[in-house]
Amino acid sequence: MNQNLSRETLCVQGGWQPKNGEARVLPIYQSTTFKYETSEQMGRLFDLEENGYFYTRLANPTNDAVAAKICALEGGVAAMLTSSGQAANLYALINICSEGDHVVSAATIYGGTSNLFTVTLKRFGISCTLVDPDAPEEELEKAFRPNTRAVFGETIANPALVVLDIEKFARLAHRHGVPLIVDNTFATPINCQPFVWGADIVTHSTTKYMDGHAMCVGGCIVDSGNFDWESQADKFPGLTTPDDSYHGVIYTQKFGKAAYITKATAQLMRDMGSIQSPQNAFLLNVGLETLHLRIPRHCENAKRVAEYLKAREDVDWVCYPGLKGDKYYELAQKYMPNGTCGVISFGLKGGRAAAAKFMDRLKLAAIVTHVADARTSVLHPASHTHRQLNEEQLVEAGVDPSMIRFSVGIENVEDIIGDLEQALTEF
Repeated sequence: MNQNLSRETLCVQGGWQPKNGEARVLPIYQSTTFKYETSEQMGRLFDLEENGYFYTRLANPTNDAVAAKICALEGGVAAMLTSSGQAANLYALINICSEGDHVVSAATIYGGTSNLFTVTLKRFGISCTLVDPDAPEEELEKAFRPNTRAVFGETIANPALVVLDIEKFARLAHRHGVPLIVDNTFATPINCQPFVWGADIVTHSTTKYMDGHAMCVGGCIVDSGNFDWESQADKFPGLTTPDDSYHGVIYTQKFGKAAYITKATAQLMRDMGSIQSPQNAFLLNVGLETLHLRIPRHCENAKRVAEYLKAREDVDWVCYPGLKGDKYYELAQKYMPNGTCGVISFGLKGGRAAAAKFMDRLKLAAIVTHVADARTSVLHPASHTHRQLNEEQLVEAGVDPSMIRFSVGIENVEDIIGDLEQALTEF
C-alpha cells in the first residue's frame, strides 16, 4: 500500500491487501509449516533465492502483514516482528554487534533494557557506555570508541520521560559511522517518526500502545534503509562479508536496503527463535487499527491529569513533557508537536512511603507491571520495574526513589482525576 497515505488510513488498512475472493480481515496463519510441490522449491527458499514461507520460526504471513503495517507507519523499508520488546532491542543490536564491540546508550532507558545492555550483553563480550542524554555533544563524544557499533536511545524514556534529542544523537552516531537505534514505544509513529529526524533503526515494544489492550506481548524492528552499511564495511562484516551459514551470501549485495532485516530474519530468528506467535500478531493488528484514535485520547487525558497533579500542594513534583514548563517541553514540541504519550511521572512530598500508601488507595487505577494500555495503571519503578538497580543506577536512569509512574488510560478523565482525588485525600 502507498506509504503516502495518512497514518490513520495505514492503521486501518495497511499491511494486509486482500486479493479477489480473499478474507477482508487479516487471517491467522496458525501453522508451523507450509507445503511445496517439489524439493527444489523448498531448497530455493533455504538458499534465500526466493521469497516464501516454510517454517513459522523464521517467518509467517500473518506476522509479515502486521510488520508491513508498522513499517509503513514508521516510513521504513523493511520490518520484522519479535516475541517481545526486549527481543526486538536485543536483535537490533546483535544483528550488527559481535564480541569485542561497543554500544553507546542513553542512561535513561527502561531498566530492563539497561540491564540487557550492561549485564547480559557484557557476558557475550559486547560492552556498553551509558551517557546522560542531556549532555552537550562535546561531552557525549568522549563515550565513543574505535569499536563502537551503534547508538541507542528511547524517544520518550520509560519511566523518566526524558525526550531524546534525536537530531543530536543522529549527528553523533553518523559522525562516527554507526547507526542510531531509537525505541519509539511511548511516542508511537502516531506522535513521532524518528526516521524523519535522522534515526536509522526503530524498535517497539508492541505490548504497549500498539496492542493497547494488554493482551499480547510483542516487539518490532523497523529499518529506514538509510544507513550505508557498505561505506562502513569494516565495522559491519556480518552484513558486508560472506555468511558461511547461508552459502556465502553477502546481505548488502544481494538484498540492498533490505539487508539488515533480511539478516535479522534469516540468521538471528533462525538461530534464536524469538518469533511472535501468529495469534498475537493478529491481536496486535486489531490494536493497530485504532491506534490513531487512542493515542490522542491518552495524551489529552494525561495532560489534564498532569495539570491536576501540578496544582496539588501534596504533590512534590510532576514530569510530563506535554506540560508547559516541563524540562522537556520544548524538545517535545519539536519532535512531537501533536502530543507525547499518556504516561506521567510524579512524586509525593511524603516520598517513597507516601507513594506506597497512595497507590494502595487507588480504586480505578490498577497496580500492574505494565504501562500504556487502555486502562489506567500505576507502578512504583524503584520497587518494581527498576528493582534490580542500586541507588546510583536509579539516579543515572533518572528514577527518583519517590517516583510514581502513572499510565493514563482512555477512560473518562473526570473519573481518573476522581480516583486520584480520593486516594490523595484519604491517606
